[in-house]
Amino acid sequence: MNRAATVLLTALAPVSWGTTYAVTTEFLPADRPLFTGLMRALPAGLVLLALARVLPRGIWWGKAAVLGALNIGAFFPLLFLSAYRLPGGMAAVVGSVGPLFVVGLSAVLLGQRPTTRSVLTGVVAAFGVSLVVLKAAGALDVVGVLAALASAASMSTGTVLTKRWGRPDGVGPLALTAWQLTAGGLLIAPLAFLVEGAPPALDGPAIGGYLYLALANTAVAYWLWFRGIGRLTATQVTFLGPLSPLTAAVVGWAALGQALTPVQLVGMGLAFGATVAGQLRQRASGAPAAPVRSFSSAERNARKVSMDVTGPALRR
Repeated sequence: MNRAATVLLTALAPVSWGTTYAVTTEFLPADRPLFTGLMRALPAGLVLLALARVLPRGIWWGKAAVLGALNIGAFFPLLFLSAYRLPGGMAAVVGSVGPLFVVGLSAVLLGQRPTTRSVLTGVVAAFGVSLVVLKAAGALDVVGVLAALASAASMSTGTVLTKRWGRPDGVGPLALTAWQLTAGGLLIAPLAFLVEGAPPALDGPAIGGYLYLALANTAVAYWLWFRGIGRLTATQVTFLGPLSPLTAAVVGWAALGQALTPVQLVGMGLAFGATVAGQLRQRASGAPAAPVRSFSSAERNARKVSMDVTGPALRR
């Protein structure tokens, strides 16, 4: 599959996530961010685990737990907490700093030096998203803002570590997604029951909303996201993130009757342009490091034999 197709498929993940705000506020029980995170993660993880039929081995038990905590276990509750306490657009704009987090973390963990273009693109993306949600300005909920920032930092760290660690031998993105969703859901479960108590009564719309979040919005979307991380750079993947608040704005306009002003349309153009710019390949000194991949034992042995044959001249 060519790179353009990979980008487009990966982009479906943040587009799907852009509907989360509307589904949460319109269909789900109020003030249950932990239960909502649990219902989104654990059923999806168990379904994918049954399909993949592969469990972690060795050190990957720990790595899967860390990635599950960052990408799911911490991210979901924080995301829903911000969605409940802030207007959907405001939660989205605070979370739009994610690409800047990834640019910084990639320098530390992946050896990818930040470029002027990547930093400027991240700033333009955040500014564009802020214009889209300008009409939502008002009194800020401090807890909601901190939750949105923490969710962006958690997901950004998980994205970069997913790229750094790659995948174990013979394991595809479906299994890696299943491990993370299951681990994250298991981390959320005791906290949800301890803090929020027994599950709330669910009506038809709530059941439908949870099914949508678990299957399309999580199982399928996260599989596409982690698949994309394996084939693109971490920076390219995270610059698809602004598509989420842009989708939220379009859904609000199309389904909830929310008007879009000229300023918001300009912001959407800036954010979308930054998303496209984030997919352009870096050149020269700003070139991203080669994608991290896991070599099989046979590949490692072959590489060792090759180095032994070619001699010390090539080892300098």
